[in-house]
Amino acid sequence: MVLFLYNKTMVLKNFIVFEGIDGAGTSTQIKKIVKRNSEKFIATAEPTGGETGKFLRRMLSGEFKVDERTNAYLFAADRCEHIFGKGGVKELCESGKTVVSDRYFFSSLAYQSVSCGIELPILLNSPFPLPEYLFFFEINPEISLGRVNARNEHKEIYENLEAQKKIAALYEKVIAMYESDPAKREEMKIVRIDATKSIEEISNLIWDKLK
Repeated sequence: MVLFLYNKTMVLKNFIVFEGIDGAGTSTQIKKIVKRNSEKFIATAEPTGGETGKFLRRMLSGEFKVDERTNAYLFAADRCEHIFGKGGVKELCESGKTVVSDRYFFSSLAYQSVSCGIELPILLNSPFPLPEYLFFFEINPEISLGRVNARNEHKEIYENLEAQKKIAALYEKVIAMYESDPAKREEMKIVRIDATKSIEEISNLIWDKLK
């Protein structure tokens, strides 16, 4: 992976991203952050609630299949509107709000790369800015999948142990490469989270960093 090709645009101030495999607890922690200060923090997620995002969620549910390359293009299109569209992340951040997103392009570099390779996700996601903070939730796929199974909900297409192991390995490579790049370390603060800790422990750790 050649991550120095990524993200030539500058960091987007007031933009925070939570990343991790399914069941890592990112959604729970974003809710807690917003609850602490709903005036300052705005929660968002990818796929979005827009039309492209709705289409992606139907695909992820297994309702229908698309080619993995199509999948990568659709995620990038949804992300473009999420960041640059009217009322999007960039506009909100520049107005002084702090936006916390559950997933961003790092997830595309992990998830889409499993089936279509890394080159296309690199190309499609290179125009997007880096977040100011990236919280990476580390957890064993067997533990996280156990949490997913405990929900007793319809599982998405990636929510199986074989896929989660591959995605976890790719996530690690992606995050490690950003950590090893001195220029990126200056722009984006990366915080690794032990996602096996209690909800309150993780919440307090994140809050201490953001204060």
